[in-house]
Amino acid sequence: MTDFEGLHTAVLTLPEAEGQGVKFRMQKAGSRKQEAGNRTDPVAKTRPFSFTARPVDFETYRRAFEIVSWHLKRGDTYLINLTFATALQTNLGLRDIFELSHAPFKLLFGDHFTVFSPEPFIRIESGIIRSNPMKGTIDAGIPDAEARLLGDRKEFFEHNTIVDLIRNDLAMIASEVKVERFRYIERISTNRKDLLQMSSEISGKLPADFMEHFGENIFRLLPAGSVSGAPKERTVQISKEAEADGRGFYTGIFGYFDGRDFSSAVMIRFIEKTDGVLRFRSGGGITALSDCRSEYDELIAKVYVPLV
Repeated sequence: MTDFEGLHTAVLTLPEAEGQGVKFRMQKAGSRKQEAGNRTDPVAKTRPFSFTARPVDFETYRRAFEIVSWHLKRGDTYLINLTFATALQTNLGLRDIFELSHAPFKLLFGDHFTVFSPEPFIRIESGIIRSNPMKGTIDAGIPDAEARLLGDRKEFFEHNTIVDLIRNDLAMIASEVKVERFRYIERISTNRKDLLQMSSEISGKLPADFMEHFGENIFRLLPAGSVSGAPKERTVQISKEAEADGRGFYTGIFGYFDGRDFSSAVMIRFIEKTDGVLRFRSGGGITALSDCRSEYDELIAKVYVPLV
């Protein structure tokens, strides 16, 4: 795993992970049914489940939004992810959340943070690399939610931008890069409500010597485009200016290599413990078409635990 800025990286064997309190569960490359993971101790389901979120106030968010809007108008960036931390009160601990949440990619890092991510980063199987960037979220309970999401001009621009960015990223290390699926919708069930999220799938053919330069190639793709923006380097600088604090491992990546195939995920849907307080980090993509209140509402909507 590595943090958002690529400054702190851990590469662990399974016994080393076990010794450091690192637990994971994730879909294997090429499969939505097979899982990889290490040993965990089941926890009892806690009922009733309590979950209270105290997000950043709108005025604080608005000031950060104005910073990124200024840069968007200057042309310094044309898509940027803006994120904040939300304080939580819940009767579940990090290990409870890790064990009880339903997500294709889960990680527990001791008593520091847990991740229950719906978004893969890259998957490698039989010499083919795939990425499924996720951009576009809506409350599934809204009438005609799917049609609204697919027809939203801002969401269309944002999603196209990320698909194009990921195509260019994969082209740095692969050939025959193509979009295999464009703007498909998936439903996510949470403790608060169901969400619809929009993704696309991009693939490419890796060179025969890819594994000889595995780490170097992976870091050429970082940070993940869906949680940074475009153009990447300048956009990351702007996000540091606008956000209240550093992201740390939030929006970094984690993965598992079984000796043949590689699966990895973006560290979103992220809860960390700092100074004894749980904080849920979330955000969304901002473009010149974005509305501040709508983006603030999306940040709050993403504060959930997928317990069903």
